[in-house]
Amino acid sequence: MNSSTDNLKLPQGFAIRPATETDKPFLQSLYHSTRNDLQYINADEEFINELIEQQYQAQNVGYGKMFPNACYFIIEKQQQSIGRITLDFSNEIIHIIDIAFVPKAQGKGYGKDAIQALQIAAGKTCAPLLLSVYANNWVAKNLYVKLGFQLEQSAPPYERMIWYPTIKEMSA
Repeated sequence: MNSSTDNLKLPQGFAIRPATETDKPFLQSLYHSTRNDLQYINADEEFINELIEQQYQAQNVGYGKMFPNACYFIIEKQQQSIGRITLDFSNEIIHIIDIAFVPKAQGKGYGKDAIQALQIAAGKTCAPLLLSVYANNWVAKNLYVKLGFQLEQSAPPYERMIWYPTIKEMSA
């Protein structure tokens, strides 16, 4: 994925680009929208927002320590930021660390589009894709299975899934 995503077969109006400093407000807002679990705490709104912000900062620090070579990307549709994806390129594997979409973009197939774009790029470099998913996230797990991922390891609450490129992807 060192080359531009322009040569990937992305659906019209769909783009994956490197995140920049100017994307910080979007990334913070996106993280807040993904933390429904914390939205229901019996506390005032200010406390909940501070807690979510602390979790956001902790995630960034944690990713930085666990994946120092991670690359951060913004997913766009019609030039509007709709999601993020965090990737680590190491040990001849492309590790999908995190993928998330704003609520209005969820359930529209954009996750599938993003994963398929990554599969095309991974196929060109003959690199497998690796990801972790909550064991009880059946929607995501079913999508990954449909896209050719297979269970590699189960370590509750997560399962590691891997996708290996075939001759078809490597010659695409």
